[in-house]
Amino acid sequence: MVQLLESDIRTRDVLGWKGVHLFHFHSSSCSQKTRIVLNLKNVDWTSHHVDISKSENLVERYLGINPRGLVPTLIVDGEVHIESNDIVSLLDARFPEPRLIPEGREAEMAGFLRHEDDLHLDLRTISFRFTQPRGRAPKSEEVLADYRAGGSGTVLGKTDSNKAVEIEFWERIARDGITDEAVRVSAGRFRDSFEDLDRRLEDARYIMGERLSMADIAWFIYVNRLIRCGYPMERLHPRLFAWFGPLRARPEFAREVEVPAEIQKAVEENQRRQREAGETLIDVAGL
Repeated sequence: MVQLLESDIRTRDVLGWKGVHLFHFHSSSCSQKTRIVLNLKNVDWTSHHVDISKSENLVERYLGINPRGLVPTLIVDGEVHIESNDIVSLLDARFPEPRLIPEGREAEMAGFLRHEDDLHLDLRTISFRFTQPRGRAPKSEEVLADYRAGGSGTVLGKTDSNKAVEIEFWERIARDGITDEAVRVSAGRFRDSFEDLDRRLEDARYIMGERLSMADIAWFIYVNRLIRCGYPMERLHPRLFAWFGPLRARPEFAREVEVPAEIQKAVEENQRRQREAGETLIDVAGL
């Protein structure tokens, strides 16, 4: 669990907050996952929306709360928790009804969530290319300079390398854009993962059996995003597509993945241009 030490936190007022507070962004995949868990558990929580499209996650106040500059961040009675899979695991322990990590299968669940987390930059790669256009350099040099300098730079009292990984991603996008090769690699990783999930669903209602679990919530977010990007889910993974539909219809899930009308319009226009140019996800990745 990544619960920050007081020495990691520069925005000190949050240490005195009571109750459950979530810093999140509406279309962040990790934020969506966390909000679905909160919905299913009927947790009373206070929302703090962080508009990452405007780099609000990279300003000094937020970096003083989360030195990695990522969302979500959970605060529970002054405890500051970062990293979404640690957050949802904590929520399952603190608010155990309904239980989403099956008893006795904690290690198996940790493996599912770790694999999901390993694909996060792949999700970002495909999302940036096949949803709305963001330009060659989504983060300016000035914003990245503030990111480097902001926050304590430590997690659990030690110099943290995660921010350097994030900065390298933004610098690479500014330099190279999202290349066809990067798309093919990321789409291939997702296809392998989805094939495994499709096999699991051959004789089960949910990924870990007959009850909804945290694995379903985590992978629901990725399946939803890949479908929005034009991934041919129904054709390639029919059982996974059939699993997805009923979850997408549940209000606890549906309201967290709704897309604002203006963003949906931009997505549709971007994908129309890609179809005309023969540059859809299916075309580029050879799906």
